[in-house]
Amino acid sequence: MSIEDIGGAAGISGPALYRHFASKQDVLAHLLVGVSRRLLDGGRNVVASDVTDEERLRRLIAFHTEFALTDPDLIRVQDRDLASLAPAEARLVRRTQRAYVELWVAVLARLDPSLTLEMARIKAHATFGLINSTPHSAIPDTEVTGRLLEEMALASLGVNLDRPIAR
Repeated sequence: MSIEDIGGAAGISGPALYRHFASKQDVLAHLLVGVSRRLLDGGRNVVASDVTDEERLRRLIAFHTEFALTDPDLIRVQDRDLASLAPAEARLVRRTQRAYVELWVAVLARLDPSLTLEMARIKAHATFGLINSTPHSAIPDTEVTGRLLEEMALASLGVNLDRPIAR
């Protein structure tokens, strides 16, 4: 993507972008660091809520599903361009993402004390894979797709499906 394309998408000329960013690489770093922080902050808000761990997990799933359906382009950029980041920015993105994963791991481990932390991490990553696959699919109805993804995530994590996710 050219700097003109990026500027055009933002409603400014390509060269005007350099008033805000040092380079195209800087734009990518701000984008990927920002989305990683947004996920971590949202996950922390969910985990801090005064509900049961089962409800926390349901809300984490709903939060992540909403993100994937609302911002599929960010997932595509992450998948495609993370390796293009400078090492320092890539480490920051990965560190932030690991903190987000650990929120899920803690909830999963409390829900199932027989899980090792490694197994809880595998479950969290598998759930992200399921939910984050949506940007690579045709999504005719995001509401129906969201419900389906949430049900699939809950089922794969062994959560009671007798009641819907609270919003």
